[in-house]
Order: sequence, then C-alpha cells, then structure tokens
Amino acid sequence: MTLRPPWPRPHRIQAPRFALRHRLSVLSGGVSRPAPWRRRPISFLYYVLSVNALRPLANRVALYRSFPTRLLSRAWGRLNGVELPTWLRKPIYSLYIWTFGVNMQEAAVEDLHHYRNLGEFFRRRLKPAVRPLCASSCLVSPADGRILHFGRVKNSEVEQVKGVTYSLENFLGPQKKQAHDPSSSFRDLLLSSPDSDLFHVVVYLAPGDYHCFHSPTDWRVELRRHFPGSLMSVNPGVARWVKELFCLNERVALTGQWQHGFFSLTAVGATNVGSIRVYFDQELQTNTPRYSKGSFHDHSYVSVHQVALQTLAEGGVALQKGEALGEFNLGSTIVLLFEAPKDFSFSLQPGQRIRVGQGLGSL
Repeated sequence: MTLRPPWPRPHRIQAPRFALRHRLSVLSGGVSRPAPWRRRPISFLYYVLSVNALRPLANRVALYRSFPTRLLSRAWGRLNGVELPTWLRKPIYSLYIWTFGVNMQEAAVEDLHHYRNLGEFFRRRLKPAVRPLCASSCLVSPADGRILHFGRVKNSEVEQVKGVTYSLENFLGPQKKQAHDPSSSFRDLLLSSPDSDLFHVVVYLAPGDYHCFHSPTDWRVELRRHFPGSLMSVNPGVARWVKELFCLNERVALTGQWQHGFFSLTAVGATNVGSIRVYFDQELQTNTPRYSKGSFHDHSYVSVHQVALQTLAEGGVALQKGEALGEFNLGSTIVLLFEAPKDFSFSLQPGQRIRVGQGLGSL
C-alpha cells in the first residue's frame, strides 16, 4: 500500500508560454507549431518582428525598417566573395544544402569542391535538361520559386500577398505616356488596346532555390529603371506586415513590349540580395552606399532619331523565351506585369511551387 503525503504537491510555476504562442500565431495568420530545423533561421526572423507581442504592429515594423539592411547586405556580399579553403568548402556547403533543402543533383557541377566561394555556390548553373520550356504556353515562369499571387490588376493596385496591396504607380514609377482622358488611371496608361487587360504574377525565390532568372517570353526590353531603396526581407511572412514592401525595397524594373503590348519584369532585392545582375547591362550597379530616398535611374536601350520631321524609336534588347536574363546573390522576388487579351487565363494555384520554363497561362 502506497502512502500519499498529507501535504499537497508543489505546483511548478508555468510561464505564459502557450498564451504568447497563440497570440503570435494569430499575428502571423496561422497555427503555431514547432518549426523544423530547416526553417529555424526564418522562424527567428518572425520572432524578431513579433517578439514582445504587446507592442503595436507599427512600432515593430518601424524597428525592423531601422535595421541597417543595406550595410549588412554589402558585408554579406564581401563575405560571399572570400575564397574558401578546399577542405572547408564541403562542410559549409553541405550545411547550407541541409538547411534550405537544395537539390544538388540538378546542378551542372555537383562536386562541392568546385565552388570557390559562397557566391559561386549561390549562383550555380543547372543541367540544361532539368528545366524544359513549356511549348504550349506563351508565358513561362522566369524563376524557380513559389507563386505568391497572380491575377488581373484592378484599380491600379497589386497584391504582394493576400490582402496586402501596393500602388502600381509607386512600383513602376511615372510613365512618359500621357493620358488623353483625365479620368484615366495609371493602369490605363500602360494598356495599348481597349480589348486588353493588365495581369501580374509574383514569384518568390527562397534561399534554397536556383538564383538565376530567365526571360518568360519573347519580348523586347526598352527601358531599365533602377530604384535604390531598402533591402528588407521579402519572405511572405514579412510581406504581410510591411505595407508596400515591394515599393520600398531596391528593385530593377525592365519594361518593354511583347506580342500583346506592354510587358515588364521587375527583380526585387531583399536582405543579403544587394546584388541584382542583368547580363546584358554591365552598367547596372545595385546596393551602392549612398542614394536619395525615392529616387530612380533610367537607362534606355532604344535609340531615338529624326527622319523626315518624325521621331522614330529603334532598337531595344530582344530576348527569347527561356533565355538567361540575370541573377540574384541569394534569393528574392520576381514580379511580372503584362498586357494581354482579356481571355488570357492562368494555369496556376496560389502558393504552388514552380520552376523555370513551366507554363504560367495561355490564350
């Protein structure tokens, strides 16, 4: 017979861990559950933004925006360029592969000792056969990643994630084309035909994804517009908190024409992605130490000359569907904005994984 002590058992002091966890899950719009090891770095970022949940959201966003992300990104870029000893390359790259789930079987060079520094490893090329182009689609994915949002552009507002929008005019900047009708919206300025509509697709590249981006269709690039800016994380969890995040971050917008009218591809920078490279434009320099807030720099690829008292524009950079276009230093976001007939339909699902060359939609 077991005798129980006459006094009550001492109760352990319980910290309000579950209440705080529930509150953080409500803020992040999901159910809180322990993060797997591969997602611990991103979970830590969520924690930084949502720690001390009693603070107003605006204060947390202001605190995050005050971080010297541009300086950190330049420091990361220098670190990426440091040549690693041969014996140290495999352990470091293997840790990165394990953390972010990199598929090295797709890499053109699978031997980890081949990559002299982190930058070369991030920008690794793929075997040609692993990214076939969809021949039945007029528009294919420009990058490996995840579809954050897609659809028609309404009221000159674009969704960066579900429920959070940004201004199309702030994102692309002012246009040279003037509206004949004063009541016309910025969206209407981009359209060349009343039978067309404006569509958009947002592709998020995670750190473990292939970091090069390709031309999504046959088109001609006429203008490069570089917006210096912040380099905040573009992770979907952060994008829910920071309004107009894509308009605040540094980005390179390539605009031109395709067979249906206006077309643009914008590479949006992020933390540790201060380097956005466009292969055909050697003059482009991103994440410079100083810049004017709200400024942008244009570079035209079109030559303008006078013929018989008429101004003619010629040139531009012709790109073919699937052609390698540029690269990020780690991972970021590609935003496509394009004009197409109103019967254009997407063959996508929100949140789906996608790879270079997969069809985005058809007519």
